[in-house]
This record gives sequence, structure tokens and C-alpha cells, in this order.
Amino acid sequence: MSDTSFSSLFSAVGTAFRDHGLTAAITAFIGGFLALFAAIARRAFTNEALLQRFDREVSHERQRRDAQRAEDRKVDADRLDRIETDIRVVRNLLFEAFQRGPPG
Repeated sequence: MSDTSFSSLFSAVGTAFRDHGLTAAITAFIGGFLALFAAIARRAFTNEALLQRFDREVSHERQRRDAQRAEDRKVDADRLDRIETDIRVVRNLLFEAFQRGPPG
């Protein structure tokens, strides 16, 4: 609500009072306040709709990020399993080589 809204409201009320009398001024005054209330309510509902949209977007982004993290953890776990398997294979090969003794 700016000063311009209020000044134009009071200007309209003054003009209505001067041109058409008290009843017209009261009607203009009530109509102006209803118009101001409608503008405020529209802005409030628009802001609420924006907040709800942002909440949905944030929720969607969190779900996407959580899914990506779960996928990354699975890839890391698979990679770790392959590394551990390779280490066991090398360890077993070294153990067998030492068990056999020197060649010859």
C-alpha cells in the first residue's frame, strides 16, 4: 500500500463529495477500501502460491539429490567390492607363490 493509493482514494472521495454529495462520497470511500483490500488479498494469495510452488520445487530437488546420493553410494560400494576382491586375489596369489617355494 503506497501513499499514492491512499491519496487517490481520498481524492476520489473528495471529488465524489463535491460533485454528488455525502452518499456518493461514502460509496466511493467504501469502494476504495474494498479495492485496496482486494489488491492486498490478491498479493497475499499470489505470495502464498509462490511459496507453495517453491516448496514443491525444493522438495523435488531434495528427492532428486537424495536419489543421486543413493546412486553414488551404490556405485562407490560396488567399486569398493571390486577393489577388495582384487586385493584378495593378489593376496592369495602371493600366498600360493610363497607356499610353493623358490622355483627349481
